[in-house]
Amino acid sequence: MERFVAQVFTEEIMYEALQHFALEKEYKKLGDFENYVFEVTRGGSPYILRLTHSSHRTKEELLAEIDWMNYLHLNQVLVPKAYESIRGELVVQLKAIDETNFFASLFSKVPGEHVRANHEKYDHALFYKWGQTIGKMHKVTKSYVESENLVKRPSWDEEDIHFVDKYVPSEEQIIIQNANELLQEIQKLEQNMDNYGLIHTDIHSGNFFFDGENIHVFDFDDCCYHWFCSDIAIPLYYSVLYGFPQGDKEVRHAFANTFFDAFLSGYKSENVLPRGWQNQVPLFLRLRDVALYSVLHKKIAPEDRTEKLIAQMNEIKARIEKNEPIVEINQLTLSV
Repeated sequence: MERFVAQVFTEEIMYEALQHFALEKEYKKLGDFENYVFEVTRGGSPYILRLTHSSHRTKEELLAEIDWMNYLHLNQVLVPKAYESIRGELVVQLKAIDETNFFASLFSKVPGEHVRANHEKYDHALFYKWGQTIGKMHKVTKSYVESENLVKRPSWDEEDIHFVDKYVPSEEQIIIQNANELLQEIQKLEQNMDNYGLIHTDIHSGNFFFDGENIHVFDFDDCCYHWFCSDIAIPLYYSVLYGFPQGDKEVRHAFANTFFDAFLSGYKSENVLPRGWQNQVPLFLRLRDVALYSVLHKKIAPEDRTEKLIAQMNEIKARIEKNEPIVEINQLTLSV
């Protein structure tokens, strides 16, 4: 979390949020990268409380996010349910000491557990279910219409982290130039209802629980209008990044093809793959490098970066300079 946000996130803000949703005083922090996320309880049952600073999202953006989540929930996509406050609000506005705002939202806690790259269940069956879950989400979303009087979620190129010259040091001109050229190339891609719509954008293994049979997706904070293919590329990107952080290209390549074969089979069981997706996968793998490099500069000051993070950022930087994706996928897999 940016330092200026952490400085105004007080115990009073937290206490007020708990009161608005009639929650018990005890809580457990789960995360604080882009939002403050807590596990809380009410009536003995667990819930998830999220507090978002106004520098990150507007109230209108959060309401649009929840509107789509509730639509998915109603259409049997396994996502959290949003709950109203005691005053009937899905998003509660809380004033901070510097006159900025935090926005509080409450969600159900989904069942299951994280399945990381070293987990025994991180296997073909999970990869298939992963693809199937995203395929169903895309299929259902094709019929989604925003509720009346809601502001739409932003399109992908309105997202702050794609303005690389805002966060990447000005001396890294090759990074800024290559990133901007990539954005221009992507902006030229065809858009239609079968390949473009509202997507999660960040369904890596840290943003879902697996209950042994089904995947439950959460953290819709970054949802935006984007090509469906981005949602296909992102699981591949993070599976390689988290599973093989040392960057061995041959090992990454072998795993990526195994992963993608199962994932795409699952996706196709629910939805037709978008036309031209084979050519788009490398573009969206590269775009995630740009977004991740940008957000790490935004969120973590140089003096707070660990040696491990610096090494990862240097690896990402090298790929952006060379216009290379994190991994190449062979043509056999891409012809699935």
